[in-house]
This record gives sequence, C-alpha cells and structure tokens, in this order.
Amino acid sequence: MNFHRGRGREEPEINLIPLIDVLLVVIIFLMLTTTYARFSGLEINLPSANAEQRDEQPNEIEVAVTATGQVVVNRQPLQRSEVSFIREALTRAAEGRADPLIIISADAKATHQSVVDVMQAAQSAGYPRISFTTQSVASE
Repeated sequence: MNFHRGRGREEPEINLIPLIDVLLVVIIFLMLTTTYARFSGLEINLPSANAEQRDEQPNEIEVAVTATGQVVVNRQPLQRSEVSFIREALTRAAEGRADPLIIISADAKATHQSVVDVMQAAQSAGYPRISFTTQSVASE
C-alpha cells in the first residue's frame, strides 16, 4: 500500500549557513587570541664572571688595540695596522712557542674593524686560540 500517493519524494539537502557561522566564530576567536610578535634584533645574554686575575703565562701574546686603531703586540707598537703587518708581528712574538694564546685588549672606542683585523691576522698566522680581556665593573 502506498500511503504517500500525492507527495513527491524530497531530496535531502545540507544547510551550509550554520557551518559557515561556526567557522567564522572560530576564525574570529583565533584572531583575537593569537599573539603576533616579530623580533627584529638578536637578543644576546653575555656571560659574566668574577674570577681573580691570573698570573701571566709565557705562552701568551698580548695584543692591544687603541682607540685610534693602533696595534701593540707585546708592548711593541706596530708602524702600520694592516693584517699582513700584524701577522708578521704575531709570528715574531710567537717564536719558540707551541700554540700560543692571543689575548686581545681593545679600547672601548676602538673600531670593530681593528679588532677583526687582529683576529684575521691571528688566523692567517695559524693561531686559532684567541681570548679577549674585559674590565670588571666595581660592585655597589
């Protein structure tokens, strides 16, 4: 028996309006709760130490860079501050020493290029061990 004689068969349909409403609410929620942060610089935390001054060791070569860019190797000022002259002075100062430690003491107002030149000269002379001296700040 067919009781649905006069009615046609309805096609099932999916209503997308509530789904779109829910998705819009989720997008708005994500936009409001997400933090957008951009870091334009590199943050570096330098280590600090309270060590006592150690005695000078014979396997060290002291290199000082003045505020004007003049280079002094083991208290002997160099006539020129090019990399080749610094390398020659380091080689002369390291005669008879195996794997010396290059200690760079640069003035706070010395140019970055002057210090890089000393590091490059040490590398080209075959001395990879480099250290920097700092001035300790008096405690309050």
